[in-house]
Amino acid sequence: MTNITHKHNLQRATVAGGCFWCIEAAFSQVKGIHSAISGYMGGHIENPTYEDICTGNSGHAEVVQLNFDAREITYQEIIEIFFTLHNPTQLNRQGNDIGSQYRSTIFYHNESQQAIAEQNIRKMRSAKIFEQEIVTQVCPAEHFYIGEEYHQGYASNNPQNQYCQVIVSPKLAKFRQTFIDKLK
Repeated sequence: MTNITHKHNLQRATVAGGCFWCIEAAFSQVKGIHSAISGYMGGHIENPTYEDICTGNSGHAEVVQLNFDAREITYQEIIEIFFTLHNPTQLNRQGNDIGSQYRSTIFYHNESQQAIAEQNIRKMRSAKIFEQEIVTQVCPAEHFYIGEEYHQGYASNNPQNQYCQVIVSPKLAKFRQTFIDKLK
């Protein structure tokens, strides 16, 4: 991995914005994103399973960890995309997905990422981009637990799934139109 990181200038970003299927599906299509991995972060038990997460008692959020080439996409651009993929004013939910596992959080990996995330939130609040208060948390990254294999690439592997058809597909269509210049 060291050679790959050096060769491609890979950096890491971790975001939580509701169900990880949609976030992962969108970022997987973005130039400069080398991997988008669904998983869990921010909880208090080790090696959580999806079943643990679904109870809401583990404290983890469904997250997507991104490995990106900073020469192709900036962390600023990742944060801008992130805020279009979910509603950052919904506390512990996204639409009908309810629970702390669906909270809006940016898990920063260094001080620069923290500053960029906080600055974006301040700017959106000042500009009153949203009618309600932005509730997105900005927290230090913790241990990342990779989600079960069947969650990886879920939306592309299960296009007939009702949730994917009703929730993920419309978000992805809007995302593709908005960020056409950033797609692979």
